[in-house]
Amino acid sequence: MIIKSMPFLPVLLTASVALAVAAAAGQGDQDDNALHVVLPRDAIPAIFEPEFEPAAKAGLADRELVIGVVGEKEQRAYSTWQLDRHEIVNDMFEGRPIAVTW
Repeated sequence: MIIKSMPFLPVLLTASVALAVAAAAGQGDQDDNALHVVLPRDAIPAIFEPEFEPAAKAGLADRELVIGVVGEKEQRAYSTWQLDRHEIVNDMFEGRPIAVTW
């Protein structure tokens, strides 16, 4: 669909420019090396006991990104879609503890 008339566009552009200018002006007083906390510690829960399905049943899209771990006896794929929400999976792989991070 093509929108022929966009009366809100000048207001949107003006608001965007005003926000950008205000943000840039406020940064001049801040230390560039300062640590900015976005989320409190442990705000994103890790997965401690992941459950796996055979690839044929997992329902992954053909081009879905995964982090693969391949060993002598096992292979696993950790969905980056799931890791976007958890970031860390603590797992046992071939008898050894591993941490998969994203």
